[in-house]
Amino acid sequence: MAHKNQHVVPHENGWAVRGAGNSRATSVHETQAEAIGAARDIARNQQSELLIHGRNGQIRERDSFGNDPFPPKG
Repeated sequence: MAHKNQHVVPHENGWAVRGAGNSRATSVHETQAEAIGAARDIARNQQSELLIHGRNGQIRERDSFGNDPFPPKG
């Protein structure tokens, strides 16, 4: 299975979790916190990266769950 980075993005019904390159959301949540929790679990399982977008669409936070020997400090 490919390790796709997981993005938490604004959605018309709240917040969505979307795998990188996917046109459809993996899941949709009422709050950003719920979406972050779901995306974090997926990223941890896939050893990929979690990217959290703000309402404006820009990345505001990222977290790495891969085997990077030099993960970003946060």
